[in-house]
Amino acid sequence: MTRQHPVDGAGLGLRRALLGSLSSVSTQQVQFMEVAPENWINVGGRYGRAFREYSEKFPFVLHGLSLSIGSPSPLDWQLLKNIKAFIAEHQIDFYTEHLSYCSDSGHLYDLMPIPFTSAAVDYVVDRISQIQDFLGQRIAMENVSYYAAPQQEMSELDFTCAVLEKADCNLLLDVNNIYVNSINHGYDAQTFLQGLPGERIVYGHIAGHYEEAADLQVDTHGADVIDPVWGLLRLAYQQFGVFPTLLERDFNLPPITDLLEEVAMIRTIQQTCEAQEAVA
Repeated sequence: MTRQHPVDGAGLGLRRALLGSLSSVSTQQVQFMEVAPENWINVGGRYGRAFREYSEKFPFVLHGLSLSIGSPSPLDWQLLKNIKAFIAEHQIDFYTEHLSYCSDSGHLYDLMPIPFTSAAVDYVVDRISQIQDFLGQRIAMENVSYYAAPQQEMSELDFTCAVLEKADCNLLLDVNNIYVNSINHGYDAQTFLQGLPGERIVYGHIAGHYEEAADLQVDTHGADVIDPVWGLLRLAYQQFGVFPTLLERDFNLPPITDLLEEVAMIRTIQQTCEAQEAVA
């Protein structure tokens, strides 16, 4: 398959708390933005008007929270209808979801790990295929952080690659999740990274996390990105070529200047790696 990036450069997740402080930011500072559609579907009033201003200024991608790809419950077709309408209304470039689940006869309010089994691969692939057929586009699945691996028959890497291949979907590469999981589950982050199908990467995530203990890292999106995660992003670019990358920050929001510095760091690393590719 030919890789196509829906956006370019370095991006930032748009949160309601940032609507005011980001209003004067240019597309030179932030090349694209991302939102969870569940937080914006059918939102009107001043928030709706504010989002329209952003969606007319910046390229956007959607990162879903609650389709619950691995759930035993049926797919939420009403939500999918709303997402499809939202994509058309705002001319959104791409839709992504988590390779996890968050519901079972009710919302669990957390991202739960799908068992790494061949049966789970087939189950998830069927659901992704239904979603792609309905939306009329290939979607991307994000490699997620997890803290337990129930009924594990396959490695995380083998499970992820099998889903991507059999569903013929794309990959949203979360670099911080690889780092966090490598600490929590005792594998080599670089080896995991190298085993992924780079041609399926459409864009990436980078974020900060919380160190609960030396062997327990918690994916919070509530802190600055640390040096080892920046280093893993550089390795990803060197391995697969430069791809669009977005900074996730969900709480403990710093001054906007600090957020923009991290977005600028992404762009600097991208440009450095692009220059190295050009002379290689």
